[in-house]
Amino acid sequence: MKKIILSIDGMTCSACSNGLEKYLNKQDGVKEATVNLVMANASIEYDEKILTVEKLEEFVKQAGFKSLGEFKEIKIESKNKKEKIKFIIFTILAILLMYISMGHMINLPTITIINPHTNSTSYMLCLLLLTIAFLWYGFDILKNGYKNLIHKTPNMDTLVGIGVVASLLYSIYNMYMVIIGNHHMVMNLYFESAAIVIYFIKLGRYVDGISKDKTKEAIQKLVKITPNTAIVKIDGVEKEVTLDEIHKGDIIISRPGDKIAVDGEIIMGKTHLDESFITGESKPVAKEIGNTVIAGSINYDGYIEYRAERIGRESTISEIVRLVVEASNTKAPIAKVADKVSGIFVPVVILISIITFFIYLILGLGIEAALITFVTVLVVACPCSLGLATPLAIVISEGLCAQKGILVKKSEILENAQKIDTIVFDKTGTLTYGKLKISKVINYSNMKEDRLLQIVGSIESKSTHPIGKAFTDYLQENNLTVLNVTNFENIVGLGIKAETENDEILLGSSKLISKYEIKNSHIEDEKVLAKERE
Repeated sequence: MKKIILSIDGMTCSACSNGLEKYLNKQDGVKEATVNLVMANASIEYDEKILTVEKLEEFVKQAGFKSLGEFKEIKIESKNKKEKIKFIIFTILAILLMYISMGHMINLPTITIINPHTNSTSYMLCLLLLTIAFLWYGFDILKNGYKNLIHKTPNMDTLVGIGVVASLLYSIYNMYMVIIGNHHMVMNLYFESAAIVIYFIKLGRYVDGISKDKTKEAIQKLVKITPNTAIVKIDGVEKEVTLDEIHKGDIIISRPGDKIAVDGEIIMGKTHLDESFITGESKPVAKEIGNTVIAGSINYDGYIEYRAERIGRESTISEIVRLVVEASNTKAPIAKVADKVSGIFVPVVILISIITFFIYLILGLGIEAALITFVTVLVVACPCSLGLATPLAIVISEGLCAQKGILVKKSEILENAQKIDTIVFDKTGTLTYGKLKISKVINYSNMKEDRLLQIVGSIESKSTHPIGKAFTDYLQENNLTVLNVTNFENIVGLGIKAETENDEILLGSSKLISKYEIKNSHIEDEKVLAKERE
């Protein structure tokens, strides 16, 4: 058995994802298929002896959707300026349409040329033209709705499409009746209903798209842990390259403050690395020749060269992202219940709307009342509130967990988590903030502690070294002003030198003190502190 995650285009509601999931699971050779509406992908476990990826993509097409190939990364479709302008224009048109069609009903001032009582023809043409504009705006909704109806997987777009077309056809019929002389039928036009339904669906999709993007951002931040570029050593020459240009076996250089670009093995040098994003342990880990390094960890204080071993999708970070995405494709028990309900909801709603239409006719309430009720049942009965809310809540939870460093293997864990009343950590369990903080200050000077840390923090604010962040955080937490720092110099592997308030300051380890031949009268205290750190 083989597993693949395909990116899917064309899903707009829970009925879409449920229909595709059912269709895939019915195919020979597919062991299990799970479709994720929020992430817009399908996780498929299949027998590679029977099926190929091309055949799976053909199944997706037969179900009325489009495969965009294997899922590789989380894409956030930002709302560009053109789309926002289009939305604003149609918001204005929607208000104008409602004013023209219903303003006279609540005694608002009417424009003479489009007054339904005195200029019915121009009134009808104005409504028709505005409605045609909205039909163009929502053409994707109508197309998707009827396409899914043809493929026997009706969805929310199908309900909207049927309702809009019914309102439109009935309005065109009444428009014809007005033209041939039945002027009282001008009050039976429902062009605005068709247009406004499309507008509100578009409004919902726009807001929903923003919400989905925010949930994806949390997971996408995992990918940003790794740097964009790295220094590769080729025939003794250093060259800066992008991560895509790194190959297995390449020798990569890392200096203090750099992020490790790819998983690999140290072949030269030694250092301390911050691997807190993986382990939660804020204390740097000593690394030397033969030790492995993980992409995204931070080099604290040494120069190292390491050989690239796991790159791209093989890296630890990519594996974590894959696990999070796969977890979002599993379904909690409550989500399965929601799927079952929303899966049969659309066909049932269509049936109820048809029955309601004929009951109204049989009772003699007239075709107008029957049509209004028919459209109302179709449009108001939206299964997405049930079928989208549950998976969206799950994906948001898993995304936030990933951002906090908590990896959820299966969605059902989230549902079971509410039963937890005790959490037990064994002796190796590490409970930290995941970042360095100042825990103790030993002051040998005559300065006050805050003044000493203000000087150190001001100088460290110029440094890219991760340890410096603890000092700059202290300044912010205690509302201390950053002093003016000049002649800043980074002394690789030892520390930093700078001037502030006409004083030359050295910050670093005992190695820095030795370099400048300064007598270290506190070497024994340093040894004690180093022992406490172990």
